[in-house]
This record gives sequence, structure tokens and C-alpha cells, in this order.
Amino acid sequence: MTAVNNVPDFKVTLDGTDLTDRIRPRLISLRLSEKRGGDADQLEITIDDSDGKLAVPRAGATLTVQLGWSAGADVTVGLVDKGKFTVDEIEHSGPPDQITIRARAADFTSAIAIRREKSWHDTTLGAIVREIAGRNKLTPRCAPALASIAVKAMAQTRESDIALLRRLGRENDATATVKAGVLILAPTGAATTATGAAIPALTIRRGDGDRHSFRIKKRDEAGSVSADWHDRKGAKKKTVTVGSGTGETKRLTRTYSSEDAARRAATAEQGRAAREPRTLDLGLALGRLEIYPDRPVTVAGFKAEIDAVKWLVSDVSHELIADRGFTTALTLESAA
Repeated sequence: MTAVNNVPDFKVTLDGTDLTDRIRPRLISLRLSEKRGGDADQLEITIDDSDGKLAVPRAGATLTVQLGWSAGADVTVGLVDKGKFTVDEIEHSGPPDQITIRARAADFTSAIAIRREKSWHDTTLGAIVREIAGRNKLTPRCAPALASIAVKAMAQTRESDIALLRRLGRENDATATVKAGVLILAPTGAATTATGAAIPALTIRRGDGDRHSFRIKKRDEAGSVSADWHDRKGAKKKTVTVGSGTGETKRLTRTYSSEDAARRAATAEQGRAAREPRTLDLGLALGRLEIYPDRPVTVAGFKAEIDAVKWLVSDVSHELIADRGFTTALTLESAA
């Protein structure tokens, strides 16, 4: 019986025009980097223009990309839609002449990066997320536990909406991101989709990859974390401290508008420090589109202390290189 070779596949459209057949014989590489949190997914396509017959696409054009496999015994055959991207940068280089197109997820419109002035009083975190989503034509999805958090006062001072979302994520031990037209704010490690459904855990075995790198960083020894807040009634600065232990106290640099906000930020910093020490980088021999940021992962076949960790996907890069095939590289970080 003849073995079936694993054959990678893709589909690319530019402003609605299917360019796949034209790109396929010229493709040098296609790389898609999917990010966790408020960073836009990035797409980079490099194609051969040694005959000078390719037109240079315009900045601002819309690309859609699908990736997958057309045949194979060890892979799931079919294409997976990876969304829309806006062309940010075009590079023509040589010799040999080639065109490189760099684009970012279309959900991250220019409006979401504009610096704004805005203040909120006596509201909730959920209401703020809804307002930000509304003005960026996105669908809000804020986890109930976060949506109900009371916000006495908060200011957006020369800060873009995406920067504000990142700040809200840091201060509440949450992940703020935009995926498929949905603005999501969910607790870090919540492992839920844009619709709120639970993301199933994935198992990766050592035999699935061709390289790995496991790192343990020195844990932040802060026995407690302190944050300052402004007491309007007393017209003075006060401090709240969370945690205890033998290590030094870490002090956050920002001054918060209320004791509750300061306490949440300090608690979030403690949670973040607890997750930082362990990371695992994996290079998979075959591209796997079912791996994406925030998906929970268990690993098997490594050392016992690696297999025992509850992992969460942090970043993923899918790369199709003409003379090397389709591979996936990912970074995992400890979920707790």
C-alpha cells in the first residue's frame, strides 16, 4: 500500500479576488503569528518576483487566508479560515526579486489605535467594555465575573482604546483581545471562546515535535504587592497591600482611583508573577491549525516536571515554506 504524503495547502484572496493559483508557484513562505491578549495577529507572505510580472498590492488592501492540508495520512485534510488581514507594509527586495506583504488582523482598525480623552464615573467594567466595543463596531463579550466589577472613576488620558484594554487586562488579571469582530475580556486562563464556550484541552506528545525548550525562571520573591490609591475624601494618597510572606514587597508605580481598583491591580500582579516562571517552546513537525492562543494544553513524553504542568498556549506561529513544508511553533506558559 502506497503511503500518502502530507501536502500543505492554502488559499489567499486580495480585496475579494482569489490569488491562490497565481501565488502557489511563486510562494517562498507564508507565516501567520497568532497572539494572546491585545496584540494583533500578524501575517507575512513572501513571493517570487524574479520575472518582474507581479503587481505590488496597495497598503490598506484586505487579505483573507486559509491554511491546512490537501492530502496526508498524519494530518486533518482541509482548510481552516484564519480570518481577514489589512496590509500594513509591502517590501520589494532583490536580487533575486521578491515581494513581501505584511498585514495585521483586520479587527485592529485604525480607530482602535487612536489616542483619546475619556473619563468614567460610577459605572462597571462591563459597561466600559461595551462602550469601547460600540465605538469600534465590535461585539462586546465580557466575562460575568469581570463585567460586574464596579468602577468608581477611571480616566483614559491620551491613550488608545487598545492600550486601555491592555491596561484593563493587566489590572484585573484578565486577557483583553479582539477576535473575529468580538472584543473579549476574560480572566487569564479562562479557556473560553468568543461565544463563551469552553475550549477543550489539547494533548501534545513529544513525538509530535522536532524540538523543545523548557525554561524555569527565578520566581518573583515578592511576599506581597502594594498599590497606591487616591482618597478623594481625605485628599491624600493611601496604600493597599495584598499577600504575605518572607520576600520583599513589590510596589506598583501607578496610583489608582479607588481602594478596590488598587487591590485588584495588586492581586492581578501576584497572579501574573505566579505564572511567569515556567515556559515551554515547541516546534511541531506538522502544522496544526487547531492550536491557538489561550487553548489549554497537556504535554506527554517529556520530563515528569514538564508533563505535570497545566499549560496554556501563549503564542503560535504557523509557517508554510515552499521547500520545507508546513510547521507550527508555539509557546506555552504555566496556567497556574
